[in-house]
Amino acid sequence: MPDTDVLHDSPEPEEVERFWELVRHRLRLNPVPGYLGTYSSEVMAPPAWAFGATPEQADELLTLVLAGTKTATASALWDYTETPDQMPKVGDLAILLDGRAHPRALIETMVVEVVPFDQVSAEHARLEGEGDRTLESWRTAHERFFTDHAEHDRGFSHDMPVVLEQFKLHYPDLP
Repeated sequence: MPDTDVLHDSPEPEEVERFWELVRHRLRLNPVPGYLGTYSSEVMAPPAWAFGATPEQADELLTLVLAGTKTATASALWDYTETPDQMPKVGDLAILLDGRAHPRALIETMVVEVVPFDQVSAEHARLEGEGDRTLESWRTAHERFFTDHAEHDRGFSHDMPVVLEQFKLHYPDLP
C-alpha cells in the first residue's frame, strides 16, 4: 500500500498473470521442477498496485522508479489497521501498475522501518525521488497526501507512525 490509494481501474487478472509469467521466466524465478515441489511464487503472482492516488500520480511515480530515481516509499501505519493490506516485509515482491492499471515493473522490498512522521530522514526523502528530493518538500507533499488520502479516521499528526520502505527494481532492468 505504499503511497497508494485505489485507482479507478483494477488490473486485469489475466494481464497480471501474463506479466508474472514473463518476469518469472526472464529473472529465472522458476524452481527446479519435480524435486522440490511447488513454491507459492510458482503458483501466485505477487500483489499488484500503483503508487499515488490518481492515474497521473501513478504514471509519474512509476517513471521515477523505472529511471532508478525512486527507490523508496512511505505509507501511514494507521492505514494498515483499516484495510486488508498487509504490512510490507523484507523480501516481499510487488508488481507495479501504471495509471491505467497495466503491470509495468517488479520490485522487491529490501528495508522496512516504522518511524514517526517528524523523524523521517533527509536520506529517505532523497531516496523517494520526488519533487526536489529535499526533506522539506517530502514533508509538505506527504502531509498533504496522508491528510487527503487517509484510510483511517485519526487525522494527520507530526508524530504519526510512518512505514518507510526501500525497494529494488528487478524488472525491467535499469539500463
